[in-house]
Parts: sequence; structure tokens; C-alpha cells
Amino acid sequence: MTLVTTEPTTLTENELKFAHALFDAYQTRKPLTEKDWQDTVTTDERAYAVQDKLTALKREAVGGYKVSLTSAKTQAMFAATSPLYGAQVKSHFLTSPATVSLQTLMEPLVEVELAFEATADLLPTDSLSDLMAKTNVAGALELPDSRFADWFPQLSKYMVMADAAVGGLVVYSQPRPTTSLFKDVDQVTKVACELTHDNETVASGQASEVLGNPLNSLHWLVAQLADQGKTFKAGQMVSAGTFVLPPALTTGTWHVDFTHGLASVTVTVTA
Repeated sequence: MTLVTTEPTTLTENELKFAHALFDAYQTRKPLTEKDWQDTVTTDERAYAVQDKLTALKREAVGGYKVSLTSAKTQAMFAATSPLYGAQVKSHFLTSPATVSLQTLMEPLVEVELAFEATADLLPTDSLSDLMAKTNVAGALELPDSRFADWFPQLSKYMVMADAAVGGLVVYSQPRPTTSLFKDVDQVTKVACELTHDNETVASGQASEVLGNPLNSLHWLVAQLADQGKTFKAGQMVSAGTFVLPPALTTGTWHVDFTHGLASVTVTVTA
């Protein structure tokens, strides 16, 4: 995996200050206030440029990505018309079962997702069937988090983009070849889940909530990265989008069961 050390786009003085403020919040867990930065970036290009600098400041290999705003409901919350992505460092992908302390996070939520792991470099010319053949798949609990106070769902789209798509942690089960669990692309849409907290059902949902099919989310990401001169590389993962509207992450045991042979995922959250 490539260690990101430089940003591809020259930042303005204010954009550079913003990236460093995000990194400081990432390290100290002292949240930023949106109004202090809301006019710093006003386009997708500039927001992603700040994200690139933030990623570089972390000085850690990119383990993969997360895709956000993958339903009409979540896009409406953030006044967006398309998904967005965030680069995630390798240490923020954890295998299930995992134990997480709230002291290491800021204002986390919990989402149910499919995670795809590339077994070869993914290309924008790949079809959905090609992507199935070039990936492993796992169930996942993503714990999105933000460097801004009171961020959900008030934070603007450009702040979300700059803040690595409010990346937190991704906890995933053992990946298995995607084609070993699904006979065709359409089957992926039928994966259902049940999310529980301390054995009480919190939410249920289906993969079709994610752009109609989580493979569409992966396809969008690969194309978006290519447009920016980046490649989704073999060994990298993506948390492809949530099946459910995310509740706040609280102490206790969070568990999700999936259909279609996907292993369950458990996260124990301590104070």
C-alpha cells in the first residue's frame, strides 16, 4: 500500500490551515466548529484537495475507503445529489469481534454495510460482474465519526468531504470471494441485516438501500478515484454504504447478522 506524503493539488493558505485544523482535531479529539471553516471550501474539487492533505498528514498507509450518502434520504440530509468518499488509513479497519473505547472517538454513529476487498486493482472499465470477480466481500459495522461538533445531520457536504467523509472505524468479518456467496449481481441487492444493541433489535435493512446495489457504490468509487488520477489497489477495502439510518454509538455490545452466508459482526463499546 502506498503511503501518501504529498497532496496532488496546491492548497490556498486557508485550505492548508483547514487541513491542519482537521488533523489537530483528529489527534486531540477536540472538535471544530463548522462556522469557523464553512466558507473555506465551496466545491467538490477543493474539498477533496483538503482531504488529500489531511490524509497525507496522518502519515499512514491508506487501507481503503468509505462511501457516504448512498441513499436519497442521506443525500437530502446533506443537500447532495451524489455520493462522496473518504480515504481511510489502514489501522482504522478492524476485524470482528472488536472492542472500541468511546474515549478514542468523538461523536460516532453505527452503520451496517458491506465491505469489499480488492484482489486485483479495480478499473473504471470494470463491469459490476467484473467487480464481483475481483473482490472479496464481508459484512461490516462502520463507526462514522467527525472532527466537527454536532455534525449529524447538520454538517455541510463540503465539510464532510474534507473530513474524509466523516471516517471513523470499520469493523468487518472474514472476507470471502464475492462470487462464492452470490451467483449474480442481482443477488447482492437481497442481502438483509438485523442490527442489535445488547440483544435488543435496533434496526433492520437491506443492501438495496445502497444505490440500489452496493456494487454500484463500489463502481462509483472506482470511477471517481480514476477521475482524480487514483487507483483502487489490490488489498484495499471499501465500506460501501449503510443499509440503515445510523443511530448513535453507545456503550454495550453491537451485533449485526446478515443473510446470504455473510458472517456476523460484533463490536463491544466501552466508556
